Amino acid sequence: MEVVKVGMADLKVVKYPNNLTTLGLGSCVGIALYDKKTKIAGLVHIMLPNSKEIKKNSNKAKFADTGIQELIKEMEKIGAIKRNIVAKIAGGAQMFNFNTKNSILRIGERNAISARENLKKLKIPIIADDTGGNFGRTIELRTEDGILKVKTIGHGVTEI
Repeated sequence: MEVVKVGMADLKVVKYPNNLTTLGLGSCVGIALYDKKTKIAGLVHIMLPNSKEIKKNSNKAKFADTGIQELIKEMEKIGAIKRNIVAKIAGGAQMFNFNTKNSILRIGERNAISARENLKKLKIPIIADDTGGNFGRTIELRTEDGILKVKTIGHGVTEI
């Protein structure tokens, strides 16, 4: 069993028995997709909500809109079936306290909203959501059962 690391603005797919992990989700969102029939899992660590707002957008994994689509494509290449895929999302924290109502600074919240909207468009149900707050997270997705382990500093470990 190997634990495959997913970097920032990166995505990976694995089959059982391998697992996926991504470290240091602050305002970024980890989107974990899982097909329980094939035990194929995918994880994307998105940094920004929308590729259309940025000129340098060649890295599909950096954005919620293109990252989720790319992840599904990669999972299907190794045998996942889209209608069997479910999602769990984590991250999207507000890491800094801005005394402003400017939504451009609320990147964590915008990332989480964009992840939810894009998954809904693609008809991928979100079965667990651990987003928001003001603390970072590290997540690990188990292919054996689709459990997403969320580790936080000062808030313990939960499994969703």
